[in-house]
Amino acid sequence: MARASALAQCDAWREAGWRVVMTNGHFDLLHLGHVDYLERARNLGHALVVGVNSDASTRALKGPQRPLLPAVERAQILAALTSVDLVVIFEELTAESLVAALRPAVYVKGGDWDPAAGTIAPAAGQTAQPRREPPEAAIVSGYGGQVRYLPYLAGHSTRELIALIVARFAPGEAADL
Repeated sequence: MARASALAQCDAWREAGWRVVMTNGHFDLLHLGHVDYLERARNLGHALVVGVNSDASTRALKGPQRPLLPAVERAQILAALTSVDLVVIFEELTAESLVAALRPAVYVKGGDWDPAAGTIAPAAGQTAQPRREPPEAAIVSGYGGQVRYLPYLAGHSTRELIALIVARFAPGEAADL
């Protein structure tokens, strides 16, 4: 959905007394962890808006091999979920401008963004880093909204799914599928 249409829909929901919840992410290779997270986010209000990183912003943030699925397909898959009411693709590296425009009552991020959760586990050869609030948090707090952090479902991530596929199929074996 276009940003202007999304804004009109969010305004209509608010006028009807609905609590609008929003989250955002890449959602590349949708899996059970995503579905669980989105269902729990939806339960925090009446309507769930999902911002999806564009292909260009996903490449910039995740590297040249991502996304695996184009943004339009990722958005269509998300829109098919009963927990998701509206999907908007955004081009920026963060969802700050989308959050500022749509002004959700509740903005949801995964537990890996929760500054109260301590430090981020370091990669090999690096030191642990403190978790930072998502850049969108200041915007949400500025208009009186709420930021919530939901823990991820253990053992379910896109990175783990990609690693499993690579491990199960040696080079050349995928052609035999």
